[in-house]
Amino acid sequence: MTNELNPRGRRLLLVEDQTMVRNALAALLRLESDFHVVEVSDGAEAIQQLTHDSAYDVVLSDIEMPNVSGIELAQWLTQQQPQLPLVIITTFGRSGYIRRAIDAGVRGFLLKDAPINDLLTALTTVLQGQRVIDNSLLLQALGEQDPLSDKERRALALAAEGLSTSAIAAQLFIAEGTARNYLSEAISKLHASNRIDAARIARQNGWL
Repeated sequence: MTNELNPRGRRLLLVEDQTMVRNALAALLRLESDFHVVEVSDGAEAIQQLTHDSAYDVVLSDIEMPNVSGIELAQWLTQQQPQLPLVIITTFGRSGYIRRAIDAGVRGFLLKDAPINDLLTALTTVLQGQRVIDNSLLLQALGEQDPLSDKERRALALAAEGLSTSAIAAQLFIAEGTARNYLSEAISKLHASNRIDAARIARQNGWL
């Protein structure tokens, strides 16, 4: 068995913001596989790590993380290191997450309650150049379209953080009226009562 001290094994970057979950998963991977596991706490730290050291075989990441999400990390990889596969492991099987992950170039999507053997099989399959997404989750994702545009999603995410319309406009480098229009469109598309309600609906469906 290859462990953390043996650099000749396959290298896996584990991206998870919850320390106990990350440590437990890393310990399982080191025990049950030959992966050399490096741990980071969010997508921003992963990008920093990969910028300085790109010699990884696969990335295993959560979706919901501070600073840079798993989907945003996948988008960065598609642009900067398209040869490096990313597998999402998450608590949430929301259709919006799955669809956005597929669109971002994610090679695998698993739920955290899956057995460790399923995860190891998925990682091996992905390393062979194939994609691994549960059929029921895939059908669910393909059957439901995300109604939000990228600009509406970004404005709504900032609104969910409590930013005012003027602050959202400043963050997105747009006019305040344009920011207001993005929020109004999102509220209308989601049949929400206000921007906070719209953010809640979008998050529940994995669109935010």
